Amino acid sequence: MHADSTASATAGLSRRSMLAKAAAVAGTAATLSASAASGAQAAEAGPGATAATATGPSAADRITEQPDRTGGHARATVFTNVRPYGAQHPVDLTVVDGLVTAGPAPRGAKVVDCGGRIALPTLVDAHIHPDKTAWGEPWVTRNPASTIAEYTEEDVKLYHALRTPLKKRAERLMGHAVAQGTRAMRAHVDVAPAYDLVGVEGVGSARRALRHALDVEIVAFPQHGVVRTPGTKELLEEAARTGAIDRVGGIDPIGFDEALDEQLDIVFGIADRHGVGVDIHLHERAATGVESLRAIIARTKALSLQGKVTVSHVFCVPGLPERELDRLAAELADAGISLTTVAPSSDLVLPIDRLREHGVEVGLGSDGVRDSWSPFGNADMLHRSHLLAWVRDARLDEELEAAFRAGADGGARLLGLPEADLKPGSPADFLLVRGECLPQVVVDLPQREMVVRGGRIVARDGELAGH
Repeated sequence: MHADSTASATAGLSRRSMLAKAAAVAGTAATLSASAASGAQAAEAGPGATAATATGPSAADRITEQPDRTGGHARATVFTNVRPYGAQHPVDLTVVDGLVTAGPAPRGAKVVDCGGRIALPTLVDAHIHPDKTAWGEPWVTRNPASTIAEYTEEDVKLYHALRTPLKKRAERLMGHAVAQGTRAMRAHVDVAPAYDLVGVEGVGSARRALRHALDVEIVAFPQHGVVRTPGTKELLEEAARTGAIDRVGGIDPIGFDEALDEQLDIVFGIADRHGVGVDIHLHERAATGVESLRAIIARTKALSLQGKVTVSHVFCVPGLPERELDRLAAELADAGISLTTVAPSSDLVLPIDRLREHGVEVGLGSDGVRDSWSPFGNADMLHRSHLLAWVRDARLDEELEAAFRAGADGGARLLGLPEADLKPGSPADFLLVRGECLPQVVVDLPQREMVVRGGRIVARDGELAGH
């Protein structure tokens, strides 16, 4: 693929302009090559040899460790002097076996004085690429790139240039996310012949190391294309067959792979055979993107995969006329398809409220973090909520609170996790900050002084506890 003259005229160094340019290129290329695509439709580690991939990870590798008990006694902590959501008067939060409870604390419960700090639910990163990151590495000077194909070439160059093993880089970034208040994430990991399954294995290793603090879903993401890069579909199949992933991905079936039916048949076939979910990157705009989206809806319903399919970015949805948006949202809701946005710009962010009115779940993600695509990104979901409010021109308190809810509750629903609302029965997953109220916290982004997961302190002052 080559640079296209329709790319955003305001393109700069920020990720939002890069994504906008990629979207424009994908949409234009798709339009120019639609007939060719139809013709195509008609016609670290060794290669997956570790013990983890040979047998597939256990359930304990995927989920946070359950609260332990000593001698049959409940594990209890009372967090005193807490202001949930910035309440005017402090209260005590009693946690027993990882859940907030309305009852009295058992004898011998640990007491933590929170000094009147605000308690907020920890957040969920619904879309992140931890395998690509250069976070914590020496500064990387990036080369010019303007198409998805060119960016993927830069990905490979950076992968070979970085000295720290992928699994250590991923764990470092994921641990940083925890310390900033992330309790769960969906990690998109590149799968291509250029990497084999090293990324899947590396992020899987990081998931196991952080399972006490972080829930992680792994998506096998074919960044280089499913059809255009031979050998990719076999790697996707292997990753799903061994149980190393939770979802299989796809990318711009028309605009990049130029094989709408062939790509989606491969991706959905793998999901159906191995019982995994689907999460497809869709940068295509306008009619091209809607065509791909409706093909995804059709396969989701045909294979009874309702509730197991997500489409990420979905740049074809913003800007749709209201009537068409409502009709498409109703189709997505009927198919149980969720969406994610990374709030790259005002014209590419999803209309979250309108979609939610129709029953479409929408998660918020941080996307790439200091990778070959962009020097920006920080895996801080409170900051991402801030950016969401910024691009939506939020002014009112309720608008700022809604941006936070998108990062906390929206992501939890998308990943099938219970909402951490700090009420009795809720998981005791929260962060503590100094501040006046929730809207002010979203704007000012104070330091996360403490992060609690299942009633356990997992981070203090931006660092993992015990690290």
